[in-house]
Amino acid sequence: MAGSPAAAVVAAALLLLLSLSACASSSAAISSSSSYPPLAPGLSLDFYKKSCPKAESIVRDFLQSAVSQNVGLAAALIRLHFHDCFVQGCDASILLDKTPAQQSEQEAVPNQTLRPAAFKAINDIRDRLDRACGARVVSCADILTLAARDSVALAGGPAYKVPLGRRDGLAPASQDAVFAALPPPSSNVTTLLSFLSKINLDAADLVALSGGHTVGIAHCGSFDDRLFPTQDPTLNQWFAGRLRLTCPVQGADNTTVNDIRTPNTFDNKYYVDLLNRQGLFTSDQDLFTDGRTKPLVTKFAVDQDAFFEQFIYSYVKMGQINVLTGASQGQIRANCSARNAGRSDDELPWSVVENVVDAAESLVL
Repeated sequence: MAGSPAAAVVAAALLLLLSLSACASSSAAISSSSSYPPLAPGLSLDFYKKSCPKAESIVRDFLQSAVSQNVGLAAALIRLHFHDCFVQGCDASILLDKTPAQQSEQEAVPNQTLRPAAFKAINDIRDRLDRACGARVVSCADILTLAARDSVALAGGPAYKVPLGRRDGLAPASQDAVFAALPPPSSNVTTLLSFLSKINLDAADLVALSGGHTVGIAHCGSFDDRLFPTQDPTLNQWFAGRLRLTCPVQGADNTTVNDIRTPNTFDNKYYVDLLNRQGLFTSDQDLFTDGRTKPLVTKFAVDQDAFFEQFIYSYVKMGQINVLTGASQGQIRANCSARNAGRSDDELPWSVVENVVDAAESLVL
């Protein structure tokens, strides 16, 4: 009996249970079941219920069509949301174009590979929302949040609700602030955690949010330091050879997919890549090398539902970093690429209009 197939199956199951138990007790322990992080003051899950009840369906319908025509748009919008929130909070400052008086965050080196199609999509959605609900009702920061959320689902990932009510920043961050907020892809886990701790994100958030690399592309310059002048010993030999075909010399201006298994699908295969030493960036592969994050990488590689659950928690948490809310903060831009000419158009924000409507509905005549 001890050598039977049934006994082997039981033994394998016990080993898997022990592995998962170790993952659960790691320093990067997964968040509690089906929980959302606390909502930031001023945000709610039904913020546009009265002022623009079809806002979410308008965003979703636009993206269903747009992503079907350009599959890379989903990854581009997810990345755009990351780069907005990590730098001075989720205020849509990444969308502001350069003017004679100020630089744009888009000019900073970490942002120069953000895709123009993603910026255009945000402005196209802005136009559709204005036609449906009136001008300056839904903020650009909320549009970007919804677009990124729907891009995850359209790429095959989980569907979930996001709190809304953000207002748009009045100015972009400085170039120095961008560099100080976005860790380079050559970072190890210690460096990554030091960056994330500044914005109240932890090791579990790091592992889950890095899973966004399950879709998208990367330029040679972001990982060729692992190939030249000598090969990174943590890099799978076959995978390194494949990368050299794309990047034959250091500084080549080519691109490759982030996830070699399912490059256009939002799933857990990114973590399978890491287990096989096929992570593209140092910042990816070190998640499996470092003992603080390795157990959770292993768990997500075998349990996609666990990844999705933690990703939702961490992504919603990230989407509330230093948000601007209420009449006294920020504005709602008419054009997501430019600050409004003055503040007069924001003297009666929609949050105030909604409060007036609520009060009127409560009157007994």
